[in-house]
Amino acid sequence: MAQLFFKYGAMNSGKTIEILKVAHNYEEQNKPVVLMTSGVDTRDGIGTVSSRIGLTREATPIFHETDIFDWIQALSFKPYCILIDEAQFLEKHHVKQLAQIVDQLGIPVMAFGLKNDFRNELFEGSKYLLLYADKIEELKTICWFCHKKATMNLRVLNGKPVYEGEQIQIGGNEAYFPVCRKHYLAPPL
Repeated sequence: MAQLFFKYGAMNSGKTIEILKVAHNYEEQNKPVVLMTSGVDTRDGIGTVSSRIGLTREATPIFHETDIFDWIQALSFKPYCILIDEAQFLEKHHVKQLAQIVDQLGIPVMAFGLKNDFRNELFEGSKYLLLYADKIEELKTICWFCHKKATMNLRVLNGKPVYEGEQIQIGGNEAYFPVCRKHYLAPPL
């Protein structure tokens, strides 16, 4: 039976490498998948899934006006799985469309993304994935400053922590550190 999965983790928890691994495993068995990503993340170009270890792959970008259900239903083939990267940037209507794909088309959907932003608030996509997902899994990584599990994302600017501002600022290690609660509240910068 198809299910909607949400796999979340802090920055550097291996979300993108996991999605690329899942795609590879399906395709190695000649089972086609659809790989999608948010059109908001433009670090390596629109519609590119890119891991920190250097693996990249083209994907279909999702924008505000994208109807994922209609797009999947119009395909000339039935994918074995739909894989979504940067799922935190999805909107409520997108998450409901993913649930519709699972429930009406019988296609499993795996969405990967951050749960919370640098202010420690839920992203819209993550909020609704937490509500609608059949299965939720945390991908773990360690704090940038200690050995504890990282559960938060610390934004930094000029070596100083930032706790206010626009929710979305695309960046990597130059702008964000995965941190535990202690080092989110009192980073040793």
